[in-house]
Amino acid sequence: MKAYGKRGKTDAGDGEAICQAVTRPTMRLVAVKSMEQQGVLMLHKTRDLLVRQRTMLINALRGHLAEFGIIAAQGSAGVKTAIEAFHTAQNSVPALARRALHGLIDQMRVLAKEIDKIEVQILAWHKNNEASRRLAAIPGIGPITASAITAVMPDATVFSSGRSFAAWLGLTPRSHSSGGKDKLVGISKQGEGYLRRLLVIGATAVIRRARQDNASKSWAAKLLTRKPARLVFVALANKTARIAWALLARNEIYAVPARAA
Repeated sequence: MKAYGKRGKTDAGDGEAICQAVTRPTMRLVAVKSMEQQGVLMLHKTRDLLVRQRTMLINALRGHLAEFGIIAAQGSAGVKTAIEAFHTAQNSVPALARRALHGLIDQMRVLAKEIDKIEVQILAWHKNNEASRRLAAIPGIGPITASAITAVMPDATVFSSGRSFAAWLGLTPRSHSSGGKDKLVGISKQGEGYLRRLLVIGATAVIRRARQDNASKSWAAKLLTRKPARLVFVALANKTARIAWALLARNEIYAVPARAA
């Protein structure tokens, strides 16, 4: 409603601007979520926060261990190796540093347990939700992403098309046009960042299989021959978002394309 506000900010002016905004025929309105959907979405947001905190602890642990020459590969296996190497060589580490490092490791374990508990609850909700189960059949979408889409988008008909849904997620190019010249730049990254990140991560997993010449992922495999991998990740995430919208808006079940079958 900011565009409809007049000079100065008053309660009366804000009320008038709200009335002007809701009466516009092209105004996009937010779909009302149920209490259950809000609860599931809160689980997702809490999980996302804990995952980011765990990443911060892992980075801190890696940096501190490197000061004492303990270096391991990246990934969860590398973290486990680094912790085992620390326990083996902890007698050579100063006592104060040992206390700090043990504190980080204990915090990581606590967070890991909490994340597992939340994921169990999300999976249980996913199994009992028909729409979420249908979305999980799409390549690149698992129970976490499917339940997040179902909770974030309670009514798919709010969006006029799959492209509108992808644009709301920030997966479509930004337009920078002037003087009759159309120019498209990088994706807008506006809208629901959490769901956009999940879709891109899922697309990354699909691309890995496409690089193994999997016939069912021929579209992504062909695109990889002409475009950079990161661009293909986003393009496939965009395509996945459109498919998800189509399934929810039309109440359909995902069918493998005939060529892939």
